[in-house]
Amino acid sequence: MNKIQEISVRDAIIRTMKANGVDYICITDIARQKNSLEPNAVVGNWMRNRNTIEYLGIWEYLNNPSFNPIEFEGFKQQAGLNAFTLSPSRWIEATNAIGIIAKSGRYGGTYAQRDIAFKFASWVSVEFELYLIKEFQRLKEEEQKQLGWSAKRELSKINYHIHTDAVRANLVPDEVDAYHSSLIYAEEADVLNVALFGMTAKEWREANPGKKGNMRDYATINQLICLSNMENLNAVFINEGIPQRDRLHKLNKIAIQQMTVLEEVGNRKLLK
Repeated sequence: MNKIQEISVRDAIIRTMKANGVDYICITDIARQKNSLEPNAVVGNWMRNRNTIEYLGIWEYLNNPSFNPIEFEGFKQQAGLNAFTLSPSRWIEATNAIGIIAKSGRYGGTYAQRDIAFKFASWVSVEFELYLIKEFQRLKEEEQKQLGWSAKRELSKINYHIHTDAVRANLVPDEVDAYHSSLIYAEEADVLNVALFGMTAKEWREANPGKKGNMRDYATINQLICLSNMENLNAVFINEGIPQRDRLHKLNKIAIQQMTVLEEVGNRKLLK
C-alpha cells in the first residue's frame, strides 16, 4: 500500500490511500461528520441497509473475480432485519471483498474504494459528498502534475547521458584522472545551469543552504522540458567544436525563446 495522504474537506481531515493501484478513502473519517464519538457505529448502520449490501455486491461482481456470491446472497436476504448486523471485517472475510479494507494500527479505520466512499458520503450528507468529490479531484490533479514533473525529470536525466558522452568524447583529454574529469563535467553542467537558471550549481547551493538536492530538483515542468532540449543541443554544439563561450550564448538565447513559448502555451490552456 502507498503512503496515507490527507485532504481537508470543510475543516475535516479525510485520509486516502492506494492499494494495488486503486484509490481508497477512509469512511471512518467521513462517519465522524455524523457521529464524532462513535464513527464505527455509523459505518455499521450503513452496512445494515439492504441498498448498501446490493450496491457493495454489484461493485464486487464488476471488479472482483474472487468475490463470493453465495455469502453475498445470504447477507442480502438478512439486510434490513432488526437483528441483522454487519461489520466491514465480517463482510470482507465472508465474501472475499476488495472494495472495503479494514485497516488497523496507527492509520486504522475502514477504507472504501472511492466510488463506494462517495456513496457512503452521500448517505451521511449530500453536501459533504459534493465537497469531498471536489477535494479528491483536486488531489488527483496534483498527483498528475507531480507525475508529469517526475517524467520530465527522468527524461532530463536520460538526455544528460547524451550530454556527458559528448563531453567525454570531445572535451576530456586522454589519461586525465577522475577528479579533473569531474571538474570538466561539472563545468559543462554549469553551462546549462547558467543558460537556463542564470546561476551555477555552487551559486544555487550558497543561495539555498536549507534545501536538499540541486536546482534541477526544484525546476518547473517547463524548465525541465527546456533543459532536456538544451542537453541535446549542447551535445550537438560540442560535437561541432563550438567554443564554450559561444555555446553558452546560443543556449541562453534558446532557453529564453523556448521558455517564452512554453509559458505562453501554458497560459493559453489556463484561459480555455
